[in-house]
Amino acid sequence: MADFTPQYLLFTLILLGTFSSNHGCNQIARKSLLSLPFTTSSPPLNWSSIDCCLWDGISCDHKGRVTHIWLPSKGLRGSISSVLGNLSRLSHLNLSNNSFSGPLPTGFFSSWNQLRVLDLSNNHLAGDISSLFSSNGWPASIQIVDISNNDFNGMIQSLFLRRAWNLTELNVSHNSFTGHIPSSLCINSPSVRLLDFSFNNHSGQIPTGLGRCSKLEVFRAGFNYYLSGQLPHDIYNATELTEISLPFSNLSGPINSDIVNLTKLTILELYYNQFSGKLPLNIGKLSKLKRLLLHMNYLTGSLPQSLTNCTNLIELNLRCNLFCGYISNLNFSSLQQLTILDLGGNEFTGILPASLYSCKSLKAIRLAQNRLEGKIMPEVLQLKLLQYLSLGDNKLTNLTEAITVLSGCKSLKIVILPVNFQHEAMPSDDSIVGSFGFENLQVLGLGGCQLTGTLPSWLSKLKKLEVLDLSFNRIIGSIPGWLSTLPRLFYLDLSNNLISGEFPKELCDLPALVLKQTAPPVEQSYSKLPIFVSKNGTISKNCTFNQYTYLTSMPPAIYIGNNSLSGNVPIEIGHLLQLHVLDLSHNSFSGNIPCQISELTNLERLDLSANKFSGEIPASLTSLHFLSWFSVANNNLNGMIPLGTQLQSFDPSAYEGNRGLCGKPLPHECANIVSQNRDKEIQEEKHGLRNLGFKVSLVLGFITGFWGVCGPLLFNNYWSVAYFQFLDSLKYSIKHS
Repeated sequence: MADFTPQYLLFTLILLGTFSSNHGCNQIARKSLLSLPFTTSSPPLNWSSIDCCLWDGISCDHKGRVTHIWLPSKGLRGSISSVLGNLSRLSHLNLSNNSFSGPLPTGFFSSWNQLRVLDLSNNHLAGDISSLFSSNGWPASIQIVDISNNDFNGMIQSLFLRRAWNLTELNVSHNSFTGHIPSSLCINSPSVRLLDFSFNNHSGQIPTGLGRCSKLEVFRAGFNYYLSGQLPHDIYNATELTEISLPFSNLSGPINSDIVNLTKLTILELYYNQFSGKLPLNIGKLSKLKRLLLHMNYLTGSLPQSLTNCTNLIELNLRCNLFCGYISNLNFSSLQQLTILDLGGNEFTGILPASLYSCKSLKAIRLAQNRLEGKIMPEVLQLKLLQYLSLGDNKLTNLTEAITVLSGCKSLKIVILPVNFQHEAMPSDDSIVGSFGFENLQVLGLGGCQLTGTLPSWLSKLKKLEVLDLSFNRIIGSIPGWLSTLPRLFYLDLSNNLISGEFPKELCDLPALVLKQTAPPVEQSYSKLPIFVSKNGTISKNCTFNQYTYLTSMPPAIYIGNNSLSGNVPIEIGHLLQLHVLDLSHNSFSGNIPCQISELTNLERLDLSANKFSGEIPASLTSLHFLSWFSVANNNLNGMIPLGTQLQSFDPSAYEGNRGLCGKPLPHECANIVSQNRDKEIQEEKHGLRNLGFKVSLVLGFITGFWGVCGPLLFNNYWSVAYFQFLDSLKYSIKHS
């Protein structure tokens, strides 16, 4: 064994001391971390070691100084303290996806000259952004700043960025920032790759100078409604751009043909703006485009032939513009990756393009509200993945063949074909839909077609049907009881037809509208494209109506207004506990309004107008606290409108046309109430007179008694002496008894 000389031992001690100092925690840092005013949910942070460099989410340099605090998604709560300023060597701070709240300390960045990464996203932090910086702004070392999804406000000023020479990512989205987007971004930070200003309150124009960001890949500033003006021309010089996202703003002007210089572009989102003019003829040079979303603008002209050169397109949405032209001129067959196609709400003509049937990846097609003709061809069966088909408001014909063909599309979930097949007969042959036909269908819309006939029994085979709209047709007969056998049906619109008979009791047992354990659970059905529903509940092609992407977001409803239904409304109506909308208007229903309607505590809309209801309005309706629309106008109702803030809050027109109704909000009070009030006033007057007589008698009695007793004592000396001697003897006897 080798001998250990004193020199060797000394060297060993020095080495161990050096090793210890390299890995020991700086005590200032340890105290600073322990004093942070936040709490954590389970599991708690493992901060029990003496050495803070070994704690969860903490890293140190070779001198034990904290450089990294990396604690995303730890369930942390509380505020962010100025104590963090003691950690002057901090280079990475990630507290994202927690529940921190309140403002950040003033001068938050002033002591961090080496900070490179700051991620405070997805918290509840608030306050004016201008209070966070020293006069020098962000440190020169900063590379990534993400403060998105908080409640910060104020203006992002250019001086904040004047030393941010190394900045590569800036994400301030989903806050409440105001003012202009900083104009010197690309001068101060030429290496920036991502800029996200979306979901704020920025105003003014998009600044020029973006073309100087030679490495810019992603630019997002959408959902800032007060952004206006045209796209800055030099943005087309930022040739590394892969994404431009500017939806839901107020931008205008044409889409410049120089956009084709951005050959790396994969996402172009300019929807819900005011862009106008034609698409660039050579837009096909953007061959890497995957998502082209230009809907809800004022774009015109025919679609360029070169568009089909964008062979990587997955989603193409040009809905609700002013495009025109013969749609069959486009050869869609090259778009083999196309999944979603929406050309609805334009002025296209021609027949359904046969080339679409070769786009085998298609899951959603909307060509509604155009001027297309012809019929649905059997070739649509080639689209094995098709889930959503909306062709409403065109000039299609042959509904029987359409149902026959589409029932064989195994993946179809949503079929919306309103305002077509004018005056054709509703297909009545039960065999038109086989035992496996429409096996996944959830939505069927055939409103506004003026179809004749009765409700066909083949509908009873659609066991996954959730939404059925047959409004604005000429359907006759009664409402069939077999509708209650559709276990998922929660939205039924049979309004504006010629249906007669009574309200079937079976309809009160729709499984999806009653609370039954046997009812199957409703899935979160996601629609590839939104479903538009008008204010009166009709499924529509219109671009401005209510939109629903999830079927479960649609209000459970029964619309059977504007028919020829009669008789009493069954008391079993109270079973439909999940119902939000009930419209029985413009029929001939009679009898009393069932008080069981008050059991439908989720009702938001109740329309009983233009019927023959009689009797009084049930007082129990005042318990319907969610009603936002209500009408019993034009019936034969009488009596006082039940008192309750809900029923009194509606316009008097909700009660007009009922001569016997009275009370608020109608201008005339009820006669019995007036009589009762007058009787009360008379009684109060009589009571007042009795009180006055009592008071007068009391005063007179007091005066008489006072002078009758005290008068002789004052004026007769003998009686006075005798009286006071009597009082003295009485006092003595009480004291010694």
